[in-house]
Amino acid sequence: MKLEEIRVIKKDNTKEVFNIQKVVIAVNKSAYRTLVTFTDEDIQKICEIVEKRVSELTHPEIYIAQMHNIVEEALEATNPKVAKSYRDYRNYKQDFVQMLDEVYKKSQSIMYIGDKENSNTDSALVSTKRSLIFNQLNKELYQKFFLTTEELQACRDGYIYIHDMSARRDTMNCCLFDVQNVLKGGFEMGNLWYNEPKTLDVAFDVIGDIILSAASQQYGGFTVPSVDLLLEPYAKKQYEILKRKYTNLGLGQEKAEEAALKDIEREFRQGFQGWEYKFNSVSSSRGDYPFITVTTGTGTGRFAKMASIKMLEVRRIGQGKEGSKKPVLFPKIVFLYDEELHGEGKPLEDLFEAGVLCSSKTMYPDWLSLSGDGYVASMYKKYGKIVSPMGCRAFLSPWYEKGGMEPADETDEPVFVGRFNIGAVSLHLPMIYAKAKQESRDFYEVLDYYLNLIRELHIRTYDYLGEMKASVNPLAYCEGGFYGGNLKLNDKIKPLLKSSTASFGITALNELEQLHHKKSLYEDGSFALEVLDYINKKVNEFKKEDGILYAIYGTPAESLCGLQIQQFRKKYGVIENVSDREYVSNSFHCHVSEDITPIEKQDSEGRFWDLCNGGKIQYVKYPIDYNIDAFKTLLKRAMKKGFYEGVNLSLSYCDDCGHEELNMDVCPICGSTNLTKIERMNGYLSYSRVKGDTRLNDAKMAEIKERKSM
Repeated sequence: MKLEEIRVIKKDNTKEVFNIQKVVIAVNKSAYRTLVTFTDEDIQKICEIVEKRVSELTHPEIYIAQMHNIVEEALEATNPKVAKSYRDYRNYKQDFVQMLDEVYKKSQSIMYIGDKENSNTDSALVSTKRSLIFNQLNKELYQKFFLTTEELQACRDGYIYIHDMSARRDTMNCCLFDVQNVLKGGFEMGNLWYNEPKTLDVAFDVIGDIILSAASQQYGGFTVPSVDLLLEPYAKKQYEILKRKYTNLGLGQEKAEEAALKDIEREFRQGFQGWEYKFNSVSSSRGDYPFITVTTGTGTGRFAKMASIKMLEVRRIGQGKEGSKKPVLFPKIVFLYDEELHGEGKPLEDLFEAGVLCSSKTMYPDWLSLSGDGYVASMYKKYGKIVSPMGCRAFLSPWYEKGGMEPADETDEPVFVGRFNIGAVSLHLPMIYAKAKQESRDFYEVLDYYLNLIRELHIRTYDYLGEMKASVNPLAYCEGGFYGGNLKLNDKIKPLLKSSTASFGITALNELEQLHHKKSLYEDGSFALEVLDYINKKVNEFKKEDGILYAIYGTPAESLCGLQIQQFRKKYGVIENVSDREYVSNSFHCHVSEDITPIEKQDSEGRFWDLCNGGKIQYVKYPIDYNIDAFKTLLKRAMKKGFYEGVNLSLSYCDDCGHEELNMDVCPICGSTNLTKIERMNGYLSYSRVKGDTRLNDAKMAEIKERKSM
C-alpha cells in the first residue's frame, strides 16, 4: 500500500496522513533525552524500517499505538537505549498523572505534618517545604526516566537503595573542596570578581561565602580540608599589617607584636563564631543546612596552631544567650592525629589536650589517625598526603597525578583535595540472603546480580553527568574548587569525572550474621567478614574492567535504618534479632544494644576496617565524666589502630533554666521537658530534641533509646 494512502488514527480518534517527518522528530527527541545524537545514516535506517512496515499494511488506517510499536521496532534495531526512552514517553500522560498524584500526597504530608527523613532539614520552614516537594518530584522523574525496570524493581523491593534520588541527575555527592585553589589570585562568584583576601577577617568572610555557595550546588558532605593551613597565610599577612600599625602608633617592637597577636587571637575567635552562626542558620537552596566538615590539627606554625586551638575553644564554649550556651552542629570538626605531632612530649601535645577537652564537652572533634595502621595512614606516611573524610565517613580512593588509578612510577603522587564522589547505592544484605534461601539459590549468585545492577547504574550515572556543562557549578568546575576545575562555562565536565569515586554501600552486617549463624557480629562475625571480603574482590574486578574508582562504603543509614526493616518484613516477615526491632544496624557496627566495653567494640569492628576504605567510622560511648584519662587512653588506642574515631555522648540542655548534663529527659533543676538534646546520628551529630520536639524519625529514635555500646 502506498504511504500517502495511510491514515494514522490519533488517541482522540482524529486521523492524519502518515508523515515520516513526525517519526524523525519523535525519535530525535527520545535520542536527545538519552544524550544520543543520531547520524544521518541512523535516521535513514529508522525511516526505511518504519516505511517498509507501514507499506506492508493491508488496511489504509493504523492506530497510533500500532504506529508506536513500529517505531520502537526500528529503534531497537538502531539504538536500544533510545528505544527505552521512546517507550518510557509513550504513555506519559497516564504516567504523569500517577507521578503527580504521588507528589501531591507527599506535598500534603510535608505541608501539614513535616518530614524527618533528613535530620539536617527543618521542615517547619516554608523554604524547606518547597525544596522537599521539589525533591519528591525530582525523585519520581529519576525513577521514571533514569532507572531500568530491573533497577526500579530492586529499589522498590528493597534489595538495593539508591541514595539521594532527588539530586543524582543534577550534581555531585560528597567532596573535598579546594578552597585554597579558589582563593589563590582571586576568583569570580555570582558574576562578581573577588580579590584574594589580604587579611584574616576578610578571609573568614569570603571563605564562608564560598562554602555556602559551593555546598548548595551539590548534596552530601562538603569538606574543607586542613582549615588551619588554609587560614595560616592570611593570619600572617594581618599580623604584619597590625605590627606596622602598632609600631606607627609609637609602641616598641615587643609591645607591638604582643598587641598584634592579641588581635589575631580575637580575629580567629570572631571568625570561627561567624562561621558557626552562618553554617547553622543559613539554609542552602536545597532547604537543608549544608553538611560542612573541616579538618585540622597538623599545622605546626604559630598561626596554624592558633587557628586549631581557637576553633576548638569556640566550639567548646558554644553559642546562645548567657547561661544557656550549647554547641552547634556545623561545621563538623575532624582532628587529624599524628603521634609524632600530638603524642606525649611532642610539639602539638597541648593541641591534643585541647581537642580531648572539646570532645569531652561537645562530642566533636572526631579523630582521624594519620600515624596508625591502614589505608589513610599509609597515604600520609608514604606521601605526606592527608585523606580527609568527605562529610561523616566517605573517603576517596587514591588517584595519581600521572598514572591515574595506579602510580606511573616511583615519583608519582596521589591527589585527594579537590576530588569528589558521584553517589552511593547500598546493598541490603539480609534481604539478598533471605531471597537466596527462599529461592534455593546460591547466595553469592544472587549477590552478584545486585552488584552488577549497581555497577551498571554507576556507569550510566558517569555518562549522564559527564554531559553537563561547567556552568552548573562555576566555583567547582571553572574556579578550581575541583581537581582540574579550570574549564570554560560551556565545557562539558566529563574530564573531571575520571578521578571521582562511586560507592557500593553495605548495611546491616550484624543482621546478616544473625540470619546465617544466629549470632551477632560481636559474638561471631565470620560470615559477615567472608561476604565483605567477597564484595571487595568483586568490586576490584569491576574497577579494573571499567576504569572507574569504585569504593566500598559502610552506609550511615538514617531514615534507611527503618525503611529496610519495613521492606524485609514485607517480603520475609519478622525474624528474631533480624527484623524484630524497628531498625537495622548501620554499616559493620556492633548492635547498639550489646553491653560491651569500648575495647571490645573497637576490636570487633576493627576486623572490618580495611574492607570499607570508601567510607567508615568507629565510635563508642566513653565514660568521659568519670575518667578523662581513661578516655585519652582509649582514644590513643584507636589512633594506633588507624581508626577514624567518634566520641559518643548524649548531650542535654534545659532551654528554660540552662541546666545541662550528659543525659536527661526531664530537667532535675526546674522540672521542664523543654529540652534540646544532641545525639550522634551516625558519623555525625544531630538534634534528637529541639525545644522538646524531635527532628529524627521513629526508627532512629528507637535505636537511640536502646544504645549501650554506641
